[in-house]
Amino acid sequence: MKVLVVGSGGREHALAWALSNSPLLTKLYVAPGNPGTATLAENVPIGVLDIPALVDFAVAHGIDLVVPGPEAPLVAGLADALAPTGIRCCGPKAAAAALEGSKSFAKDICDAAGIPTARWERFSDAATALDFVARRGAPIVIKADGLAAGKGVTVAATEAEANAAITALLTENALGDAGATIVIEECLTGEEVSLFALCDGTACILLGAAQDHKRIGENDTGPNTGGMGAISPPPGFPPDAQEAALDLFIRPALREMAERGTPYTGILFAGLMLTPDGPKLIEYNVRFGDPETQALLPRLQSDLLPALLAACDGELAQFSLSWLDLTCVSVVVAERGYPGAYAKGSPIGGIDRAAAVPHAAIFHAGTDLRDGHLVSAGGRVLTVCGTGPTATAARAAAYAAVAALDYPSGVYRRDIGKKDVLF
Repeated sequence: MKVLVVGSGGREHALAWALSNSPLLTKLYVAPGNPGTATLAENVPIGVLDIPALVDFAVAHGIDLVVPGPEAPLVAGLADALAPTGIRCCGPKAAAAALEGSKSFAKDICDAAGIPTARWERFSDAATALDFVARRGAPIVIKADGLAAGKGVTVAATEAEANAAITALLTENALGDAGATIVIEECLTGEEVSLFALCDGTACILLGAAQDHKRIGENDTGPNTGGMGAISPPPGFPPDAQEAALDLFIRPALREMAERGTPYTGILFAGLMLTPDGPKLIEYNVRFGDPETQALLPRLQSDLLPALLAACDGELAQFSLSWLDLTCVSVVVAERGYPGAYAKGSPIGGIDRAAAVPHAAIFHAGTDLRDGHLVSAGGRVLTVCGTGPTATAARAAAYAAVAALDYPSGVYRRDIGKKDVLF
């Protein structure tokens, strides 16, 4: 089978790595890819939002399956554009991708399906939103309704912070159309976990769970990032709790989406808060997470490709996956200055040495080749993973590989996966 992975980050490198091991695979492409994916597949210089070019390439090269990494092409209609060609796409059509593309749509689904989530209200008028905050107080959460590349959420500790976020979105148009409508919701407390399911429109199977570490600094300090590392499985969220979460957050959403005539196919990622009152949904994402994917896939014992095909073909009800009884820790190495301003072109050495560390794997994200030498080309540059029978062993492998890198401007957290329990 010929497969096209869409994306260029660490998540897509991990997907390419997993798919490259399938005996069903005859040719693997990644668009646009990175230097890491180039060692496993043929990179194609097409951007993730150039949907006509992606479809034309898939048709011309006889692609059997398209695997989108990021959410933006799905929200923009990649699956819709592929449908008339008969090429499978393991991802939802645009109407179903609204689960991530619109925060208020996802909340409407939760309300209709009885899915536990934070209390919320929708606003498009600044004065009304400011009055709501004055009555409700803080802490409170302000979210842009649309996709905002991770910049649309403010967890406001004070009313002043909330008011500033509302003004920026609804008055100053800081995020354009993505922030023209906002969701204001109660601030949930607890530990966050990421739950992943593979869905075929009616049935779903568990893809496991991970705990992301969002903030740049150790002990969860500093500004939020796209993710500085993850551990899978999360401590305190065992397989039976993960399966129970499918009944709370995934299956009801699938039923509601099907009833609305927009069945959901592909990866459904539920960001959950494990509160003292039980788990509650923070948000839905319509794709694999990053860096959670890098922590999930090294634990997968089964062939990923048949599972993705089964999701596309509506055959998951009779499908199952096997997972290794191991823990995986993924550590993101970022360019100094991230998530603020950062340089590009910093030299990176020691990749082969790091990859040779026992039980370690290296996934590229923001890298490039310059005159044959690897350099940084983004904020999050590498994801370094370690596996082991315990979290301690997995951390040891991951950090031994990080230490083997020669990347002076790289920064990383030293406490990924260090929590023993969630409560």
